[in-house]
Amino acid sequence: MKNKQAGFAVIVILAATTLFAVGALGAYLYLQGNSQGNVALDGDFAFGHEASGTSDKISAPETTPAPFLFQELTIPHLRSRNYESILGELAVYAENAEYTSYLTSYDSDGFRVNGLLTVPKGSAPADGWPAVVFVHGYITPANYRTTENYASFVDFLARRGIVVFKIDLRGHGESEGDPGGGYYSGDYVIDTLNAHAALSASDFVNSTRIGLWGHSMAGNVVFRAFVASGEIEKIVIWAGAVYTYEDFSEYRIQDNSYRPPSEDSPVRRRRMELMETHGNFDPESEFWRLVPATNFLDGVTGAVQIHHAVDDNVVGIDYSRNLMRILENTNISHQLFEYANGGHNMTGPSFTQAMGRTAEFLSQ
Repeated sequence: MKNKQAGFAVIVILAATTLFAVGALGAYLYLQGNSQGNVALDGDFAFGHEASGTSDKISAPETTPAPFLFQELTIPHLRSRNYESILGELAVYAENAEYTSYLTSYDSDGFRVNGLLTVPKGSAPADGWPAVVFVHGYITPANYRTTENYASFVDFLARRGIVVFKIDLRGHGESEGDPGGGYYSGDYVIDTLNAHAALSASDFVNSTRIGLWGHSMAGNVVFRAFVASGEIEKIVIWAGAVYTYEDFSEYRIQDNSYRPPSEDSPVRRRRMELMETHGNFDPESEFWRLVPATNFLDGVTGAVQIHHAVDDNVVGIDYSRNLMRILENTNISHQLFEYANGGHNMTGPSFTQAMGRTAEFLSQ
């Protein structure tokens, strides 16, 4: 009889604890006021404005709510974290008259994440080189290659005096961990901000001039990192996707290269648990309202430069145009360069023009 009473007491305590956590989350949201898709790797018009106005979205929270399942996906949680790391041993991979490339790594949540670090030669500026954390778009993890993917991008920037740290997101190449995806996991944002911290701790870059660059899926990643950090002054996005999360259902993504995780993979199980716990994205959901970075733009400053081809048949340009409309009501400087052609990977003349604008932006 005593065992039954004890068991009943434990159940009551657990239920009360759960109700308290849910209630705390609801109270937090009241006070604040307000399908997995990944994308592939690899006439001109521009518009944009300097920062003006304020956002009418959710204000930046001063505290985080009581713990709840999948809290790590939310912007308040990402803001509450510390990001600390240092670069590992630098092993020379390649060298030419303009720059030296090194294979290296850093720690991100206990995982070894690898990357290609490319450093210009010559006399560095007195306060260190400008730099960029370069985040790749969706590539089937098994097919990702550290030294091959985006090689022409790295070459272009390094030749123009910019340190490029092209990271292999967890689960890609030889990086440890599972490839959790860009939209329904905070893992890639965490990897990006830890890379930023590692690069900032080095003695050859200007820690105040480290930007982020992201293509396709990584447009979402670097924008979320930008909003979560508050310390990053510049980001560049090429053909990015998914910012409000409502836009994903409106514009969709046409990507034949995407390979869903296998049924027995931990990534797939975790996504299923996410949907079972919080359902599909719903802008009225108390949980899902904490996920889009566009709901947390109050107080965010810095500059966003976006490049997108009108003929992109993987990620439609409406994603970028919609983000521009949202940024109109913020203190974030923003500019969108549209290209008549070039496709999702911005090939041909569009590549050269977009890379030139990117290098100039990051160098300023």
